Amino acid sequence: MSDDELLFMSATRAAALIRSRRLSPVEYLAAVLAAIERTQPRLNCFVALDEDRARAAAAAAEQAVMAGAPLGPLHGVPVHVKDLLDVAGLRTTHGSAIHAQAKPAARDDVLVTRLRGAGAIIIGKTTTPEFGVKGLTDGPSFGVTRNPWNLDRTSGGSSGGAAAAVAAGLGPLGLGTDGAGSIRGPAACCGVVGLKPTLGLVPADTARDAFGNNTYAGPLARSVTDAATMHAVLAGPSALDPWSLGAAGAARPMSPMLMGEDLSALRIGYVPRCANPRVAADVAANTRATLDAWAVMGAVVEEVQDPIDWIEYEGRVLYQANFAVFCAPYLPEWRDRMDPVTVAFMERGAQFALADFRNAQFARTRLFRAVQALFDRYDMLVMPTMTRTALPAAFDAANDDVMVDGVACGITRQGWTSPQYPFNLTGHPAISLPSGFGADGLPTAVQVVGRWGAEADVLRVGALLERAMPWAHRTPALT
Repeated sequence: MSDDELLFMSATRAAALIRSRRLSPVEYLAAVLAAIERTQPRLNCFVALDEDRARAAAAAAEQAVMAGAPLGPLHGVPVHVKDLLDVAGLRTTHGSAIHAQAKPAARDDVLVTRLRGAGAIIIGKTTTPEFGVKGLTDGPSFGVTRNPWNLDRTSGGSSGGAAAAVAAGLGPLGLGTDGAGSIRGPAACCGVVGLKPTLGLVPADTARDAFGNNTYAGPLARSVTDAATMHAVLAGPSALDPWSLGAAGAARPMSPMLMGEDLSALRIGYVPRCANPRVAADVAANTRATLDAWAVMGAVVEEVQDPIDWIEYEGRVLYQANFAVFCAPYLPEWRDRMDPVTVAFMERGAQFALADFRNAQFARTRLFRAVQALFDRYDMLVMPTMTRTALPAAFDAANDDVMVDGVACGITRQGWTSPQYPFNLTGHPAISLPSGFGADGLPTAVQVVGRWGAEADVLRVGALLERAMPWAHRTPALT
């Protein structure tokens, strides 16, 4: 098997070949590590590799296969972890100079524990902007993570290292986090699948505000099946996340109407825009093509006319005030070594009053109820994941205007990533799926949002789109 076949094979196929003794976990890992070494100077996806322990784990995985031991669904599959989550023996730097010399983590995050329990080989940690603060992955402490489809463009953020690595064949699965679109945005930029689960379905043990949480963890993958497999491994309650304790009852089985390929009973609400003023013509055309693909299967597609307040301002209050408070202790010593975007967001967040923050929390509830009302009429909502393709890698996320078809549309939250953050606030599951390529040759994407707990439905609809409009065979040419 060629290196390209190994590197761009799906995780589920690799696991099946390993179980049947047709693929060596040791050889598979060696191919992935060699590819990382070749591409790291250009892509910069990783902040740390755990090569020795990964090789030892791959050898143990091979021995388990030969011994006929019980094997998990990801047995022998290399997986990388975003550098906001703990991996025992590696530093968690949070993409920041503040933690660049932190002590290695003493234990794995609960999600890393679950991945290892499923047989995954943890190979290292992927890049994130400082504290995951912005929609591009770069920072003073580690440089720029680039898009494998075009090295002059960003890989998105804040799970940009994971998305770029998956797209480039540097491990078929990445564990990302999503506080304001940070799984779905990079997935869209890099042409892969990214799933933000329902609030609580995958535990967030490290959330500072467990009860007001809007941050999620989920998979980045090249196929819907791989994303579904990884999600199944991650999901389940944890004693440290109150939302997760009741989430098992919220998980819905797949709707019977989606069992086959006749979608005549499916009602899709198409949302052309959220808080953003424009969508690029190529993105809109590719979104329409995905809607047409589902319509050919019988789905009823209707444009949503309801005047939804997507709470862009209130969402900004919640987001920036959070960073203003939690990063404040670092400023006296570290300000000059922090990402200027982090500092700018903190300064803006510090201007909000307590009343602003409480009113923003009330607005979050109103938004949830407005979206819930849409699900009285629609089975799922569909919209572009991003308003345009990946921005330039040197884009200033705090100050630069996003240009959409030559028109200035505001900073990233207003002009580029607007469709994502609302569903962090409402808690509904949302998946980003490749929808084609733009006029500049970069990936575009569509977002599918489901009812609370309906991951199975959004994954199924994604799988049907993947069959109708395949994408996994398209790979970037890193020359």
